[in-house]
Amino acid sequence: MAKDVTFDQADEQDLLHLRKPTKTDGASVWKLVAECAPLDQNSMYMNLVQCDHFAETCILAERGDQVLGWISGHIPPDAPDTIFVWQVAVHADARGLGLGKRMLRALLQRAACAQVSKLETTITRSNEASWGLFRSFARDMGAPLSDAPHYEHEAHLDGQHATEHLVTIDLPRKRLRLVA
Repeated sequence: MAKDVTFDQADEQDLLHLRKPTKTDGASVWKLVAECAPLDQNSMYMNLVQCDHFAETCILAERGDQVLGWISGHIPPDAPDTIFVWQVAVHADARGLGLGKRMLRALLQRAACAQVSKLETTITRSNEASWGLFRSFARDMGAPLSDAPHYEHEAHLDGQHATEHLVTIDLPRKRLRLVA
């Protein structure tokens, strides 16, 4: 099978394609996130905007017509050296295969992330899957991981949501070039 140049990465062995999303992917992303508790279910419109306006810093994993993975992220305007990863969703059919880390590595290889030296995300203490993913990713990168309360239960979230800890991974630039 020939590789399509629009794909960021294609694995011939399992026919899993990692690519930039398009606005036509918004509904599929919304459905995937709905199947990936405990992720917050944003509106379909929000996922559409992410796929359309933030395609350079989001990644979609698919096998055939099935969306199996999604990462939404952005580079904050006041921190061009940082990519903030908003959500990572992996379909139950693809869990345990390292897809989350594959998507993170592919995302960091994009031209939009050329100046990125830090990855940030927020995670609640109870989200063991996310902690496992980001700790494992940091270990693989040989990068330090730190965290601190950021969006707090009472102060920021009106007591309606658990405190989100800001997780920071300082990425060694030479390692980023080698992970492709």
